[in-house]
Amino acid sequence: MASCWRPTHSSFRCLLLFVFVLTVEGAGAERTNSSVEVEQKDGQFDTSYLDIVTSNVQIIYTFNHTVTRNKTEGVRVSVELLSEGTKSPVLFVVRQKQAVLSFQVPLILRGLYQRKYQYTQVGRTLCQPPTLALSETQFFYVDVSTLSTSSVQYKLRISRVESFTLQTNKKFSFNATPSQPQFFKYEFRDGVDTVIVKVNSEKNFPCSVMSVQDIQCPVYDLDNNVAFIGMYQTMTKKAAITVQRKDFPSNSFYVVIVVKTEDEACGGPLRFYPLSPDELLDAGNRSKTLEVVVYPAIDSEVYVMGMLFCLGIFLFFYVLTFLLACIENKRMHKKREGLLKSSNMSPAETGKSPPSPYEYGSFGDNGSTLSSEPVTDSLASTDANYGYLERSLDTVGRCRQESLSSVEEDDYDTLADIDSDKNIVRTKKYLFVSDLARKDKRVLSKKYQIYFWNISTIAVFYALPVIQLVITYQTVVNVTGNQDICYYNFLCAHPLGALSSFNNILSNLGYVMLGLLFLLIVLQRDVVHKRALTRNDVTALECGIPKHFGLYYAMGTALMMEGLLSACYHVCPNYTNFQFDTSFMYMIAGLCMLKLYEKRHPDINASAYSAYACLAAVIFFSVLGVVFGKGNTAFWIVFSVLHIVFTLLLSIQLYYMGRWRLDTGILRRILHVIYTDCIRQCSGPMYIDRMVLLVMGNIVNWSLAAYGLIKKPNDFASYLLAIAICNLLLYFAFYIIMKLRSGERIQCLPFVCILFTAVVWGSALFFFFQGLSTWQKTPAESREHNRDCILLSFFDDHDIWHFLSSIAMFGSFLVLLTMDDDLDAVQRDKIYVF
Repeated sequence: MASCWRPTHSSFRCLLLFVFVLTVEGAGAERTNSSVEVEQKDGQFDTSYLDIVTSNVQIIYTFNHTVTRNKTEGVRVSVELLSEGTKSPVLFVVRQKQAVLSFQVPLILRGLYQRKYQYTQVGRTLCQPPTLALSETQFFYVDVSTLSTSSVQYKLRISRVESFTLQTNKKFSFNATPSQPQFFKYEFRDGVDTVIVKVNSEKNFPCSVMSVQDIQCPVYDLDNNVAFIGMYQTMTKKAAITVQRKDFPSNSFYVVIVVKTEDEACGGPLRFYPLSPDELLDAGNRSKTLEVVVYPAIDSEVYVMGMLFCLGIFLFFYVLTFLLACIENKRMHKKREGLLKSSNMSPAETGKSPPSPYEYGSFGDNGSTLSSEPVTDSLASTDANYGYLERSLDTVGRCRQESLSSVEEDDYDTLADIDSDKNIVRTKKYLFVSDLARKDKRVLSKKYQIYFWNISTIAVFYALPVIQLVITYQTVVNVTGNQDICYYNFLCAHPLGALSSFNNILSNLGYVMLGLLFLLIVLQRDVVHKRALTRNDVTALECGIPKHFGLYYAMGTALMMEGLLSACYHVCPNYTNFQFDTSFMYMIAGLCMLKLYEKRHPDINASAYSAYACLAAVIFFSVLGVVFGKGNTAFWIVFSVLHIVFTLLLSIQLYYMGRWRLDTGILRRILHVIYTDCIRQCSGPMYIDRMVLLVMGNIVNWSLAAYGLIKKPNDFASYLLAIAICNLLLYFAFYIIMKLRSGERIQCLPFVCILFTAVVWGSALFFFFQGLSTWQKTPAESREHNRDCILLSFFDDHDIWHFLSSIAMFGSFLVLLTMDDDLDAVQRDKIYVF
């Protein structure tokens, strides 16, 4: 045509041709329209119309209704196709003042893998745009047409929807199917800024979707478009969405309920395809009875009370620690004054003889018990006590020459073989702390400080991408409205700003605050100990468990990071980021076991590099288990074998105090030990106590490995954490038993901490196992476990778990810190190693 309109003499000829074409097309269209018969009928509400439509007959129904500004009525169109075997669908078009709704019958909806489902009964609710007039009469038209040459019979019914506007705290029940969705309107009352929309059903299936959409036309109320706008959740029995007034400028919104064509999204089975006639019939009968109710959410006062409560609980521990420190300082000051007065008196005047520094305890004949009367560290640090305990460093039996050139830890052992042979010292039947505290104290201090610096570095590099990722998750949830991304307890999820569940994040504050408090307590002890070393206090140099605080600093840092990463996880808890919540739990368990071992084995404890490498391997397997471990037999076989092998290697390392080698000759040495100790002469193990611990540890670990291989638990991360906690508890119980068996005692403060921590741990685990949500299932199945808030209408069971577990971890750390305070004045060559 472009060539026809060139400025030439043929332009007029092209114009005549174009006019001729239009004339012919218009005549054809006129002949076509004249062949279609249009019937127009005045429709009445709540009246069923049985009519027939063909390609030559089109029917238009005219309806009118009165719309008022302060009252909203729902109008529902119900259609049923009565003719069977119709090849061409019937098209229904509803023309309103500000919207057009069209659908065909049979209605075709698509499921997973583009499966088609046909429904011959369709019900749709018309959207109701707001009106500016106080009252007006609105008309709408229903056009019915088809291209079928044969007659198609249908039934049409237009009815008013009762209770179209939802009332606060008032339940409303209704039925829905995939082809007959329902939606209702809710208007915010004055003074209500946030509400919770809850939908319940007695049946798990069919799977449904609950959506909250703004007041606009069209309303997206079919399975294939319900996720286009607004916020939505899949549901089986429960669904709950918190709605804020600020997100809806019209101060109202629609609650849309859609039944899905398939149940796979809610964890149900996926039918085989193509479907049998019975399954097709069942697909058309996917009716579900639901109940919707709107509750007002908490107001700002409850937010403030929740935050003050959370902050007050943990500030209480700061105040309590400060008061106890003041009381202890005052008590020790009085003791110093009393000792200063008694130091000016002769032994005859006091009636007491000066105690010998070696009379704090003695072993019995069997060498297994220690009878002692511990002396407090305050007694050993006074001027009077110096008269009894102070000795020159050159008379100490274990003279330690401190290197002035370098105190960095390296591959060389600082124990000079010319003074003592490690194989002889460490393989003695009865070991004392002095045997395993022979290295330069500055070297060991540097060694254990590496734990703190390494975990600080790990924390920074681990936390930054985690924070970035969860912010992205939260942004995606807010933008898309897909609330299936995050596994919240939706019945107690209180939003604040961009955060969907602020209460779950706030409750992690305890880990951070109590971790910081523990660091301050450790810092105070570290400063006191360094001052004692500076003034050459013999008690600090030669008595008690060697004090190295690097692992304590690492434990406090790990506790703070656990709070930060747990808060990040609860920004959007789901399947892909669960390791954020557990990674530092593994580290805390590992650091606690290392600290227990370091108390009696300071020279041979693992280095920070090897320890963190092992923890990295644990986290690596945790990720593999979450991704590949669900029902994967091959993975569980490999993991169980590695678990057992690692347990055996660690048992050998602990039993022989590291004095063994893994090389080509190990099999020969094993056979030699079996021959000499079991066949040639039947002799018991040389180290009975260690053997008992290791046998029990192997029984526990082999049992856990067998359980994992047989049951294949879905929550691999929790299973792995259970292994770490069981080993920690076993070693801690062994330590306490051996401490008491060796004649040592537990002072009042650690004893109170042990009882308090045990009670708190028991209470915390009770709330942990309530299971308010689970990412191991579908989001809809997870919501079946959701529960209402139980504390201050702000915190749920999992928040209480956060409170109690942070307190329990803090108490556990205090137990580790103070449990050997009774040995502060006991010489190290009289303290058992176990």
